[in-house]
Amino acid sequence: MTLTKRVIACFDVDCGRVVKGISFVELRDAGDPVELAAAYDREGVDELVFLDITASHEERQTVVDMVRHTADQVFIPFTVGGGIRTTDDMRLMLESGADKVSINSAALADPSLISAGAQRFGSQCIVVAIDAKARGDGGFDVHTHGGRRPTGRDAGAWAQEAVERGAGEILLTSMDTDGHQDGFDIAMLRAITDVVSVPVIASGGAGNAAHMIDAVRQGGADAVLAASIFHFGTCRIMDVKHAMAQAGLPMRLEHPQFDQPQPLSQAPTPSTKNGDHNA
Repeated sequence: MTLTKRVIACFDVDCGRVVKGISFVELRDAGDPVELAAAYDREGVDELVFLDITASHEERQTVVDMVRHTADQVFIPFTVGGGIRTTDDMRLMLESGADKVSINSAALADPSLISAGAQRFGSQCIVVAIDAKARGDGGFDVHTHGGRRPTGRDAGAWAQEAVERGAGEILLTSMDTDGHQDGFDIAMLRAITDVVSVPVIASGGAGNAAHMIDAVRQGGADAVLAASIFHFGTCRIMDVKHAMAQAGLPMRLEHPQFDQPQPLSQAPTPSTKNGDHNA
């Protein structure tokens, strides 16, 4: 069975507001996370990722109330990360409405956190986020704490270890291309998708639908994540999804939670109107 490819909207949150920068700096305000979550759900995005980008650096937890309020507004899978250091932190996020948790700095500091989370909640709930930069020899180095600290670890080796420990998904961000809107780092994507068996989310560099198509076709990504182009109106979510579908990629184009009434001339007949509705 061919799995559909996903388009994901990312909320980088700082002090209760969605922000977006270039290569993890020069942040500018993009709006209220709760309002944006509801709007993106209506527009047909497949998933949301909510990242408190300063939580690890400032050693504070993700704002739980904001997670709850955001989760109340959406009917699609929702991942939350930032400041998650223990399985109890994971439990709190999941109980607050998240479907998955994303761990980054804490997982590198204590890789057993991945295993403990997978054992307690299932691998499907554990996303390991990897922020990496290219190095001179063609490899990619992992950074933590919002890109502030180089670890000296190779991204491919760390992705493999994370999956072996129970990660159900890898969220891969290129710090070199992040926010530039010139396309994803295809070489970095391929370096990871070639060595892991779980879905990989491409992050960092989306500027248009063509970039997303390349991330899937050339980079092997299972999902594409974007922030700036959605937050600031460069691209509409359903336009991107239709372009990907026209390129031959399997996409979910219906939105069952917010089906729009059909024109009378195209309305289904009574014999089919009450048939099965595939979610």
